[in-house]
Amino acid sequence: MRRSRLAAVGLAAATFIGTAVSLVIGAPSATAALGNNWYAAAPYLMPVSNNPPDPVTVMNATGLKAFQLAFILAPNGGGCSPTWDGTAAVSSDTNVAGVISRIRGAGGDVSVSVGGYGGTKLGQTCGTVAATAAAYQQVISKYSLKAIDFDLEEPEYENTAAIANELGAAKTLQANNPGLFVSVTMPGTAAGTGWFGTQLLDQAKSIGFSPNNFSIMPFDGGFNGGSSQVSALEGLHGLLMSHMGWDSATAYSHEGFSGMNGKSDASEMFYTADFQTVYDYATSHGLGRFTFWSVNRDRACVGTTDNGVCSNVPQNDWDFTKFSVRFAGATPPQTTPTPPTTTTPTTPGGGSCTAAAWDKAKVYVKDDAVSHNSHKFTAKWWTQGEEPGTTGEWGVWTDNGAC
Repeated sequence: MRRSRLAAVGLAAATFIGTAVSLVIGAPSATAALGNNWYAAAPYLMPVSNNPPDPVTVMNATGLKAFQLAFILAPNGGGCSPTWDGTAAVSSDTNVAGVISRIRGAGGDVSVSVGGYGGTKLGQTCGTVAATAAAYQQVISKYSLKAIDFDLEEPEYENTAAIANELGAAKTLQANNPGLFVSVTMPGTAAGTGWFGTQLLDQAKSIGFSPNNFSIMPFDGGFNGGSSQVSALEGLHGLLMSHMGWDSATAYSHEGFSGMNGKSDASEMFYTADFQTVYDYATSHGLGRFTFWSVNRDRACVGTTDNGVCSNVPQNDWDFTKFSVRFAGATPPQTTPTPPTTTTPTTPGGGSCTAAAWDKAKVYVKDDAVSHNSHKFTAKWWTQGEEPGTTGEWGVWTDNGAC
């Protein structure tokens, strides 16, 4: 995720942030960990800049349960303490804590991303693995995190000592926080990733560090649609086997896609059809992560072409986020089993159902009505292929009773 991440840093946070956090003190209340499939699908959200949408509104509209909050950096003035965007100390934060509390109160959770394209990274300033890990542990403890993302980009990406600090810290955090979901995100190239990316993989292998996934960002590098991104992911698959020593299945399961929805910083255009192409590849090959930059951009441009706050492609609000919801449903959790699906008994209605019969292949959105097993059902959010009258993790259909 590149320059558009910081394009609108000067924008004020949405009003909901200011009102929601006025009484928040300290860490947000912890929530039960979601299945790792949700952390693997969490799209990026800047919670205090780039005109953030209300995350609960997004959750209600799409069924999304997890966000990837960005970014933790070193202070702009230097030092080894974690801040949001280089300006707001984590130690005294209430704004992002309030956003997290709202998400958890709605049944969701967050991962936090460290690094990104701009600013100074803690791996550059903390000096040692232990100091870098201690700084990130403050973030994990402050927000009771179950997941963290290491977004390793320029110029840190090209700094051998800084990358050693970041990967060493990630390994330390894994050991000190059992069950922590750890992703590593890095630039993508047509070959999968470049020379510095392969050096990163070699460093991880040398210290015995295996994250839940290594993800590439196949954009801003001459990419042309979803097919070119799939080709890059196949390239990464080969690199994971050759540099990490994994077999094919293990490499796929530890591989991730981190895309950019809409117009990239290099004016590449990625449409929902391109996301569908990559989604089909990711699910058919068992990839371990599918995410994108960003929810802030997941809306059509109205009155602005600012790449930080809208996509610059034709879309409805949250069209790209719905791919995250689908991926979470299609990807088995790595540690938390999916609850079994059971069929709810139905009673034949006394009359005919006027709503159209449910179609497994059809896409339904919020408030769409269908009939199934002599009952009428209404969709709570976007869904496809989820049978009305069943229970489980999703619960997308409201049973309106016999018809």
